[in-house]
Amino acid sequence: MVKELIIDSVPNKGVTIALLQDKQLVELNEEQVDDSFSVGDIYLGRIKKIMPGLNAAFVDVGYEKDAFLHYLDLGPQVLSLLKLTRMIKNGSSHEKIVQNLKREKDIDKTGKISQVLKRNMLLPVQIAKEPISTKGPRLSSDLSIAGRFLVLVPFSNAISISKRIKGNSERKRLKKIVESIKPQNFGVIIRTVSERKGVKELQNDLEDLLSKWERFTEKLTDAKPAHRVLGEMDRASTILRDILTDEFSHIHVNDQVMYEETKAYVNGISPDLGKIVKYYKHKEPIFEHFGVIRQIKGSFGRTVNLQGGAYLVIEHTEALHVIDVNSGNRVSNKENQENNAVMVNKEAAREIARQLRLRDMGGIVVIDFIDMHIAANRKELYAYLKECMATDRARHTILPPSKFGLVQITRQRVRPEMSITTSEKCPTCEGTGKIRSSILLVDDIENNLAYILQEQNEKNITLCVHPYIEAYIKSGFISKRIKWLFKFGQWIKLKSSSSYHLTEFHFLNSKKEEITL
Repeated sequence: MVKELIIDSVPNKGVTIALLQDKQLVELNEEQVDDSFSVGDIYLGRIKKIMPGLNAAFVDVGYEKDAFLHYLDLGPQVLSLLKLTRMIKNGSSHEKIVQNLKREKDIDKTGKISQVLKRNMLLPVQIAKEPISTKGPRLSSDLSIAGRFLVLVPFSNAISISKRIKGNSERKRLKKIVESIKPQNFGVIIRTVSERKGVKELQNDLEDLLSKWERFTEKLTDAKPAHRVLGEMDRASTILRDILTDEFSHIHVNDQVMYEETKAYVNGISPDLGKIVKYYKHKEPIFEHFGVIRQIKGSFGRTVNLQGGAYLVIEHTEALHVIDVNSGNRVSNKENQENNAVMVNKEAAREIARQLRLRDMGGIVVIDFIDMHIAANRKELYAYLKECMATDRARHTILPPSKFGLVQITRQRVRPEMSITTSEKCPTCEGTGKIRSSILLVDDIENNLAYILQEQNEKNITLCVHPYIEAYIKSGFISKRIKWLFKFGQWIKLKSSSSYHLTEFHFLNSKKEEITL
């Protein structure tokens, strides 16, 4: 699998990052210039309200709505964190204060928040979920600082290892290394990318995390309530930190400053991969050059078409997302509906796994697959969906199909869902209606040609289009029509009509009768 990262930086607006796997868009991330409250940021919060009924507190972190902190998100060592905050605010030295701190007892797992927190109390908190819709940020006071290979957890001595590292000998080796280098009163989570890494790489990462913690305690001395004390890295660096592997072939950046920062960061975490960072200099927009815009237009929206002629209908509500799988009017095997259903469902499962990552859809997702009557086929689909979702970095749970044929997925939601409008104003109605993006028009024509010529076996067909589209199809030394001749083995006649709107097209058979699609 070949991976590429395309970074589009627009001055004074923000950065959009596209992750491609084998040239297919699988993730899209946006970071605006005025973005704040990113997951991982640490703020000095002030307790505004204690809500005994919810066993939670509302905390002022500078957002327009108070952030939410539940008792279960306090962390077992919240009393030690409160003690450290008081000591630093009272003038104690911040250097190695955690190593020398006498830790407090863990709080009761079934306790009440009013027993731990009081109104106006100052407490460092970390953003666990960004503000979504009408809700403020979701907080945790169980602080952690993520690095390339390790995650540092203050006020703990535990060492945890990613479940994705399977080998017992490798798990024991990593644990032994970390035990020998970690300081007192710091826990460590060993990330998946640590597999087969040496002592030097792990130690450098740990020292970097400890320096970030020291910087946090230093800033805490003069920090004001509701202000950020320690910020997460920018979105591009965070993505590189979490997913950069030897599978990456290119990282393209269109901004000189961001290119230099990205190259320096990649050289810092993986010197062998520094050469894959490229500065994009062409006049054509970077997303258009790499085909990202076309994929965005075809992948967002209520309806998503699949290659085999089937399509997905994606609906969103406040509480959940619903995805309906439709076979359309094209089936390759009319004799066996069960085989058709299995084929369409597996194609849909692959696209649904991609859509969840691409749109960053979180919460509850309900999928209505095409009915299958054989239990073995339902089991096969369930296993295939789990396999397709295995590369998703967000925590998720997939339930087996219910007796109604519905599959339910819960997926971690930490930031607002990616939503892009894919409709364009109709050129013939002055904005009173909307049509599908014109960038996909020729793709639609070609897909319909394949269906008419290969599945309906029509001969001598005529394509009727707007004169502008006719000119585009004929343009170039090797035109679209020449390419169709090689692909389908038939010469496609063209007929233009100025009465058509720009994206209108029809097909005529040899008798000049319109072919109904």
